[in-house]
This record gives sequence, structure tokens and C-alpha cells, in this order.
Amino acid sequence: MKKFILLILISIVSVLIVDAQEFTLDADIRPRFEYRHGFGSLFPDDAKAAAFVTQRSRLNLGYQDEKLQVYFSVQDVSTWGDTQQLSAVDGNDSFSLFQAWFRYSFTPNWAIKLGRQTISYDDQRILGEVDWTMQGRFHDAAMIQYSKDKFKLDLAFAYNQENQKTLGSDYAITGFFSYKVMQMAHLTKTWDKASFSFLFMNNGFQKYTSDPIPQTDGLYYRQTTGTYFTFPLSAISVTGSAYLQTGQANASTDISAYQYMIEAKYKPGKVAFILGFESLSGTDQGGESKNKSFFPLYGTNHKFNGYMDYFYVGNHANNVGLNDVYGKVQVPTGEKSNIALNAHYFSANADLANDLGKGLGTEFDLVFSKTIAKNIKMNVGYSQMFATESMSAVKGGTTSENTNNWGWVQLIVNPRLLTYKFKED
Repeated sequence: MKKFILLILISIVSVLIVDAQEFTLDADIRPRFEYRHGFGSLFPDDAKAAAFVTQRSRLNLGYQDEKLQVYFSVQDVSTWGDTQQLSAVDGNDSFSLFQAWFRYSFTPNWAIKLGRQTISYDDQRILGEVDWTMQGRFHDAAMIQYSKDKFKLDLAFAYNQENQKTLGSDYAITGFFSYKVMQMAHLTKTWDKASFSFLFMNNGFQKYTSDPIPQTDGLYYRQTTGTYFTFPLSAISVTGSAYLQTGQANASTDISAYQYMIEAKYKPGKVAFILGFESLSGTDQGGESKNKSFFPLYGTNHKFNGYMDYFYVGNHANNVGLNDVYGKVQVPTGEKSNIALNAHYFSANADLANDLGKGLGTEFDLVFSKTIAKNIKMNVGYSQMFATESMSAVKGGTTSENTNNWGWVQLIVNPRLLTYKFKED
């Protein structure tokens, strides 16, 4: 399979170099070492810390002429040592097609984009590329795009199927809110230093019944509607968002949930100060007739609510929600380096059982970033969580008394390998 894909890519390169107006070839290689001692959840008694190196090896091919864009991205995401040395085959299924799409402009204002693509908007709270994860997130979708005078409108549609069936259209792929169908509208209006956007997204998920045997029973739908904005206010820039989720949380439970965020950034010189608050609604542990737990679905959730990923990064769905009060300081340490310190205070949005308090804990994140050379960047991070008994209750009863920390070092190497521009006679 890999040889077949590589043969196709070589053929594409050969054709494009002859005929294209512009062809580009980029590499993205990023190894990352991690030490995990309570990352993602509380560290249990009598456990051992985890340490490993993962690596993304991605190759991006792009073509563009006056009306047509074509883009391919293939990648291998591996953990160092996950394939036996001298093995004749790669048994970890780590090679994949990340993106493959084309975009055609019918007019200067209207275009269509089809294929496997990233969908990323605003601060990536609801829809993002999730670039922190080595594999990233893609959507197989069709998109109609309109843009004029600092106004943009995207309409996206998706219909997913697990294979080429002769009968039926059941969709058995689940997890990470994998949808059967999706319709989305996103519009953005920008001014000199301000912007406003609106999002509506309807996701349809496969419904299953278990009587007398498991079988599909149509779809259930979840709608996410909201807005994101930025604007200057004297020396302070203000950013905010607000979203509602309606429809069904699962095949038998309605959902009524919300999210809102407000953030202020003050940068008097080279140092930046950020203060913000985000609230994501939750469901009382005592039980409610409706699910009130907001989930940010397809966003780059690692960049929010602490880097240790205790909330909304593959976890914390249908839970007590979250209130996050945070402050950040970003300080340059040289012409090509900076250090950032983030502090978060977390509390539950809904009530916990057994009269437990809502305070969940405090997290500190420290990140140092430096450009080592052209196309080479280094990031070093350390995080520590100071959890409470209430966090223990939210995380399944694991003790909150152990040390919970996480350290990592990452290199990002992303050179432009080739640019070819065809000159017409």
C-alpha cells in the first residue's frame, strides 16, 4: 500500500513540474519526548511514570494555478521503537493520508473545495486542525466558499460511510464524535483590528438499539450554534465566544448546554499579559432529565484549560462541566526565544455528589520556545497539577494526593524542499 501511494505521489510531482504554474513540496518532521506522571488524569498509587518519543514525519505537496488548487499530505506517526528492527514490514499501521483535496474558483468570489481536509476557524475552540496531536484532525467533506470585501462564508457538507456496501448504509465507526452526516455554515466579517464570526453545525450520529440484538435505528442529531469575536479596547484587546448545543446527546437523551469565554490581552511593550474566564456547562452528578454537558467537539482542545489535558481532550464528556479562571504572561528572552507561564484555577460548573466542593485544582504550565535555526524550532514544557478531592471524584476515585506533573521537549523541522514556478512562453 505504501509503495502504491508513493508511486502516485511521484507521478503527480512529475506531471506538475511540467505543467503547473506553481508547485511546492514541504516537509514537517517533529519528534517529541514526553515524561508523564499524571498527564490526562490523576497519578494512581504504586504506578510508574511513562516516558517515550513520538514522531510525525509529514510530506506536503501543493499545486496552484489561476483557478485550481490541489493539496496532498501524507504522514507517518510512530513511537520510537514500535516496529522491530530489521522488520520487513511496518506492522503498526502508522502511515496514512492526512489530506487530499482540490479547490476550484468559479469566479473571484465563489469556489468549491472537495476532499479530505482540515477545517479550522477562529480560535479553534469548536473546529481546529489539532496540530498538537501528531496525527492531526481531518474531515472528508465538500465545501462551498464565498469571499468579498473582508466577508467570508463557508458551507460544508459531509456524508460518511465505513466502506463500499451493496446493501444498507450503517456507520459503525464511533469515538471522538465521529459523525455520519454533517452540515455547517461559518461566516466571518473582519475590520481593521476587529472580527466577528458565526457558526452553525449540525452533526448526525448513528443510532443503535439493543433489543433483541444490536442494530442501527436511524440517526440522532446535535446542533452547535455560536459566535466568536475580537476587538480592540484602547490598549487592551478583547476576545470572546459563546456557543449553545441543542438536539440529542445520545439516542435517548436530549442536550441543552452552553459555553462562553471572555479574555483580555494587554501588551504595553514586549511583555504580554492575558486574563480570561471560560465556562462550559455540566450535568449534576445527582442526575438530570437533560444532558447539560457542553463538549467542544472538533476543536484544538489542548490549547485550552491547561496543557495537561485533564478536560475535553478525549475525556470529560457528559461530566460536570468546567469553570476556568486563567492568567498568562509571555516574556521574550531573546531575539528568537520567549517563555510563557500560564496559571489555571479549575472548578466544576455543575454540582458534585456527596456534598463535595466545586473546586477541582490549580495547574501551572511553563513553556520555553526558541528558533534554533532557519526552519528549526524547539519547545520545552513543564506542567504541574495541584488537584483536590473533588478532582478525584471527577476522575473516577483515583487519589489526588500524589504528585501530578508532565514534561516534554519537541523539535519542529519544517523546510520548504521545493518551489517550482512554470513560466509561460
